[in-house]
Amino acid sequence: MISVEDWAEIRRLHRAESLSISEIARRLGVTRNTVRSALASDRPPKYQRKPQRTLADTVEPQVRALLSEFPRMPATVIAERIGWQHSITTIKDRIREIRPEYVGVDPVDRFVYKPGAIAQCDLWFPETVVPVGGGQERVLPVLVMTSGYSRFISAVMIPSRQGGDILSGMWELISGLGKVPKTLVWDRESAIGGTGKVTTPAAAFAGTLATRIQLAPPRDPEYKGMVERANGYLETSFLPGRRFTSPTDFNTQLHDWLTRANTRTVRAIGGRPVDLLATDVAAMIELPPVIPAIGLTHRIRLARDYYVRVDGADYSIDPRVIGRFVDVSASPTRVVARCDGQIVARHDRSWAKHVVVTDPDHVSVAAQLRRGLADERRRRTAAATRRHIDGHPVSLRALPDYDALFGVDFESTPTTVRTTS
Repeated sequence: MISVEDWAEIRRLHRAESLSISEIARRLGVTRNTVRSALASDRPPKYQRKPQRTLADTVEPQVRALLSEFPRMPATVIAERIGWQHSITTIKDRIREIRPEYVGVDPVDRFVYKPGAIAQCDLWFPETVVPVGGGQERVLPVLVMTSGYSRFISAVMIPSRQGGDILSGMWELISGLGKVPKTLVWDRESAIGGTGKVTTPAAAFAGTLATRIQLAPPRDPEYKGMVERANGYLETSFLPGRRFTSPTDFNTQLHDWLTRANTRTVRAIGGRPVDLLATDVAAMIELPPVIPAIGLTHRIRLARDYYVRVDGADYSIDPRVIGRFVDVSASPTRVVARCDGQIVARHDRSWAKHVVVTDPDHVSVAAQLRRGLADERRRRTAAATRRHIDGHPVSLRALPDYDALFGVDFESTPTTVRTTS
């Protein structure tokens, strides 16, 4: 085979110096057919090795028979079925080449996102347990949001995957950006759109922010591939080797790490997320003038046991509103109860389960109410007692004493009850 250098020289001698084929062959010491081939080719010669037969060629018919019936059968299972006794790499390479003929090709389009157009959201569950108080440790969800244009990642750990807590986390991340992305992409998270339709609280949240929530197709993680890759990035680059003393400590370490992580160069955008963030945010929607409805909320009539349960923890309420309706709202950090618009309890939220959070003032008020009730009962008893003119109470005698005084004997004779058959 002629070299690239000889091919280039042959073409130069013929075109630039107008030498004949015979003269070129004489000068370079090659055959005239070689010169003719070089002049006929517009591309430099490229060496191609002839395909060699391998052991996989002998079993390819068996492999194809299995793939025609089971297109997604793993290569290791195929090797076992056909009795493959050689290198597993050899058979895997051959299966990788021919499998697309049976399963088809599923191409993925690459999207170009406009500034401010979209942000993808997801819940990441790190395996590391976090102390939450009360001697408990829990695996807690982390809400992750990635902007489509700048690839800027923001994240925060939240107490639960309930709708109110997820919306609280979303508001914290969005308000941290200072603007609202025009579209928020979610998977079929039960609290957001588990039935394929956006839930009422999530729709109200989106309406307040003038944005929309777009649900991904079921079982299609590639639809929100940006945030899925961000989850993997957190899993492999942030989490290893770290220990956390509380959810607050987790969020502090995560915030510090993300500050550095967003300065890395992302190949897909050819730049750093932190440098593109300003352009991204400038095209987003302004924050609403009011805070959207977020957090856990419920209404309950306060029982004699003056506690309400929020996410598995019990919180004391002012006992003076026992029997009345109380509206309880819980953010990731605070639990507040109101009765007729007046605050009747305020607690730091506990992320631990099955704990009792008590305000000492509520216990003191309950004791005062009990003492007051006991005094009132004594007053009522005293007021109901008959007294003589001089004030001392009238003594009450037993009825048999009056029978003896008047010589009356009310002995009763048992009555025989007859039964008839």
